[in-house]
Amino acid sequence: MSTLPAPLPGGTWTLGDLTVTRFGYGAMQLAGPGVMGPPADRDGALAVLREAVDLGITHIDTADAYGPHLTNRLIREALHPYRDSLHIVTKVGATRDEQGGWPPAREPDDLRRAVRENLHNLGLDALDVVNLRLGDARGPVPGSLAEAFGTLVELQQQGLVRHLGVSNATPEQVAEARSIAPIVSVQNMYNLAHRHDDELVDELAGAGIAYVPFFPLGGFTPLQSAALTAVAARRDATPMSTALAWLLQRSPNILLIPGTSSVAHLRENVAGAARPLSEEDLAELDEIGR
Repeated sequence: MSTLPAPLPGGTWTLGDLTVTRFGYGAMQLAGPGVMGPPADRDGALAVLREAVDLGITHIDTADAYGPHLTNRLIREALHPYRDSLHIVTKVGATRDEQGGWPPAREPDDLRRAVRENLHNLGLDALDVVNLRLGDARGPVPGSLAEAFGTLVELQQQGLVRHLGVSNATPEQVAEARSIAPIVSVQNMYNLAHRHDDELVDELAGAGIAYVPFFPLGGFTPLQSAALTAVAARRDATPMSTALAWLLQRSPNILLIPGTSSVAHLRENVAGAARPLSEEDLAELDEIGR
């Protein structure tokens, strides 16, 4: 087994007044197939969460729609009472239907209920960061977020939410959110093969706002790249961990939330992402998204 780095690769970033490791953990894969129902290996899911914290990860990304409800309950069972250094980021704005879809739920009452459910299932009095999930399963959809985001601002003023962000958002929606209230993060689909947010990443870095990329659940991924496979082989690392290393080196405001239900895979991702990419490696990888 690879020797793991200490501290974690990438160092830390500050979300408002919260310091988190740039290498975080995304809890989506802890639920069952299609992010519905309980995990096949419940004990394994609890073990991954505990291992993430033991490795020094202080940023866990989740949503009460995962399961639904089950992933947040697993987090609570595995980690509550939470270490002071651990910060949980959640999302609201979508729910689940019986077919496993993700219908939007962004009316004021939907968002108030979602925040209450996140608080209850995680066992918290206040949520560290809440991202407003916009768009749909195919990606961002243009349109004003003012009413929905304003509802979250009200919940923040009530002390139920500490910091705000947006997810699956267009650059215009990011700008609109920032005109209403400060945000600490933007969570969008972005990777070696999907570089449409390059300008937004750099703009947010200049403003001290985190950019948190997620990978698509299906379709083309950067792992299906001969260039990535070749660079990973030179580094004696997996393609996934090499793609994560590229993200860490892409910009200091990028925070990682790779998900896995395997302790071994989690450790493999951390170890591989810690190996720096050479200028030659970066040049080859940059060609993937061109």
